Amino acid sequence: MSQSSVLDTNVLVLNRFYMAIRVVNVRRTFTLLYRQCAEVISHEDDQFVSYDFESWCELSQLTSLEKQPGEDYIRAVGFELRVPRIVRLTRFDRMPTQTVRFNRKNLFARDEHTCQYCGRIEPANKLSLDHVIPRSHGGPTTWENIVCCCLRCNSRKGGRTPQQARMQLLTRPSKPRFNPMLAQSMEDPRYECWKTFLPAAG
Repeated sequence: MSQSSVLDTNVLVLNRFYMAIRVVNVRRTFTLLYRQCAEVISHEDDQFVSYDFESWCELSQLTSLEKQPGEDYIRAVGFELRVPRIVRLTRFDRMPTQTVRFNRKNLFARDEHTCQYCGRIEPANKLSLDHVIPRSHGGPTTWENIVCCCLRCNSRKGGRTPQQARMQLLTRPSKPRFNPMLAQSMEDPRYECWKTFLPAAG
């Protein structure tokens, strides 16, 4: 994995009370650690251990000599720095937000990058968002009326309802109860340690 793509991987952020509040990338994580706004929470021998930035740098130098599968490192000056999977904010009490932000990224994640008409899985640049009931028919821009759709099906459906276009929806769209980006990350074995801090998905 390239250095830039490692910097874009996900890190789970906990508040002071060990409650998950958001996901940030590695760039943002190291800024929080360097500014002493957060500490690393590491899963070791079936328990969680905390490290400040200085002690995490020291640990990284040791572990980089014998890297384990699933660990990512970025190059710092003179040594490699291990990418943490979880950090805890040391001065932040905010409770986790219960609302999932309505945006393109989360919609694609909810539908697992799968066209909800033909079932084809595509990268984001080959997908669009479709109003099930078109805006011209008074259809709202909501979780319950927008689905992930491949360009071909979107073109075929046009400004019609699925019934008018004789197209069948694979699943009925609904608002997710938790962040779909978290669900996607949970499928990656690197984020297994997150499960302790997240509500059961479903």
